[in-house]
Amino acid sequence: MKYMLLKTYAPTKYCDTPINEWSPEEIRAHIDFQRALGAQLAEAGELVDAQGLAGPEEARIVSSDGRSAPVVTDGPFPETKEFLAGYWIVDVDSPERAYEIAAQASAAPGPGGKPIGEYIEVRAVMGAPATEQ
Repeated sequence: MKYMLLKTYAPTKYCDTPINEWSPEEIRAHIDFQRALGAQLAEAGELVDAQGLAGPEEARIVSSDGRSAPVVTDGPFPETKEFLAGYWIVDVDSPERAYEIAAQASAAPGPGGKPIGEYIEVRAVMGAPATEQ
């Protein structure tokens, strides 16, 4: 079954320092951890896709009524302290395995190399309903 693991940067009880205040070495260690996790999942045949996302300052909200020009606005709001930073899509045998991977991702290093305990949302990827023929 496929699961999407959504990586959210937000203050946690283990780390409330925003990533833009981390040292370059701490950011590099964090990214190296993410790459190593991706390589481990790929080697195990569990990785479908993984991507980091641009910061919220580059996000846009689009809405449309289907008739007139779409409305494009900045978003999410810049004062937010949490944002979607990236995701993994994994194909694993059980929800428990998806939770294990999420726990490993949650323990990514932050300031001082300590695990940050970031929030990883785990959602099953739903298949399309069968079509009748």
